[in-house]
Amino acid sequence: MTVRLALLSCVVGVSALAQSPGAFTATGSMTTARFFHTATLLIDGRVLITGGGNFDKPLATGELYDPSTGVFTPTGDMTTARSNHSATLLPDGQVLITGGGNLFAASAELYHPSTGTFTGIDGTTTVGSIATLLKNGEVLITGNKTAELYNPVSDSFAPTGSYVGPFYYGPYFYQDTDTSLPDGRVLSVGSACGDCWLEHEEIYDPVTGTFKVTGKLHTFDSEGDIGSGHTATLLPNGEVLLAGGVGNFNFFSAAELYDPSTDTFTATAKMTTARDGHTATLLPDGTVLVAGGQFYSNLISAELYNPSTGTFAATANMTMARAEHRATLLPDGRVLLSGGVGDSGHGLASAEIYTPPVLVPAPALFSVSGDGKGQGAILHANTPRVASSTDPAMAGEFLEIYLTGLADGSVIPPQVSIGGRMTEVVYFGKSGYTGVNQVDVRVPSGVVPGPAVPVRLTYIGRSSNEVTIGVQ
Repeated sequence: MTVRLALLSCVVGVSALAQSPGAFTATGSMTTARFFHTATLLIDGRVLITGGGNFDKPLATGELYDPSTGVFTPTGDMTTARSNHSATLLPDGQVLITGGGNLFAASAELYHPSTGTFTGIDGTTTVGSIATLLKNGEVLITGNKTAELYNPVSDSFAPTGSYVGPFYYGPYFYQDTDTSLPDGRVLSVGSACGDCWLEHEEIYDPVTGTFKVTGKLHTFDSEGDIGSGHTATLLPNGEVLLAGGVGNFNFFSAAELYDPSTDTFTATAKMTTARDGHTATLLPDGTVLVAGGQFYSNLISAELYNPSTGTFAATANMTMARAEHRATLLPDGRVLLSGGVGDSGHGLASAEIYTPPVLVPAPALFSVSGDGKGQGAILHANTPRVASSTDPAMAGEFLEIYLTGLADGSVIPPQVSIGGRMTEVVYFGKSGYTGVNQVDVRVPSGVVPGPAVPVRLTYIGRSSNEVTIGVQ
């Protein structure tokens, strides 16, 4: 106990800086106008922008946004021009890019932040643009006809279970959203075919590698339904908020909640405005920022969903109307909104920042030195012993990690990597010390041993600082 208290003596509360409520302000412009692009927060706090459209042409270019300067700078080009593709941050800090090239071709590549370059990966067979990081570190890729798994350790793809159906024209599954649930399953919601607007909901179970049909949304026939182009946001209580979209040429303001414990959908309050092609971002305080989109014309408005009241309320307008843009939660709690389609129907290079009323920074791991660097305040479970170079951890054992930044009462699990490999999280929550969180993990196999193996935690898309442990 004494050692634990000494290690945690450097604890400081998470800062909360008062800002103008719901304020949007312009930031630097991208080097290229684009929409249907990706915007991925890297572990160093920069945002990787890739591909997208520029009028009717997909782009291969990439660029990086630095929140500390508000400036975009070019990075390497992708091996394939892509639009409406996916980008997934892997446990080792690289980014997996999938889909979005030629409509009838399957391709993938990796972005290497250390060199700013992309390299192609062979073996993918899925024509899909939705990718979801699983608890074991693999990536589920879903799309046209098939689903597969990418294993970052072996750098290989393998088929997984088949969709259940029913389908109108064979097993085409054009789902619009995949959401990783707290229990590790994945909720897929969207259209079962490209032009029939048949709504479809399935659950993927990574333990069995199978899909099953889950509870039903409403059909796409009238206002009050969830449509293609909706958003899906995992809430702190484990439910999924699905909002808006378009179906049968109707724009929807409706929203529903999916409850994983019962596999059912229930209606919640409608948005203040019908939207399609909008963004929905979970903020650290548990509310959801819904911004832009289109309702016959592009929208400048934004609103907030409050899970505690189940209602939407308007917030300040963006600096300009935009749809099919991207929103990225930044390390300091602000949100970057980039690109999209403007009022003219052309791609936008502009970007802006949303500042919530309270800024909540990314989680911070404690270190023995107290500066958040070097040897982590990470203990062999149920002991006062630090997992150090002289007392290293070993594969399969449990460790206690101390940090700040997890939301009280949230069931959204953090993701922890040791030596670039995803760990099994067996506990997360309060530590028994005021203002301090604890995460218990099992050391994964295959970690390269050493006296200073990196440890990093990711929570609601934001990476912590990096500390080290000894591994034998």
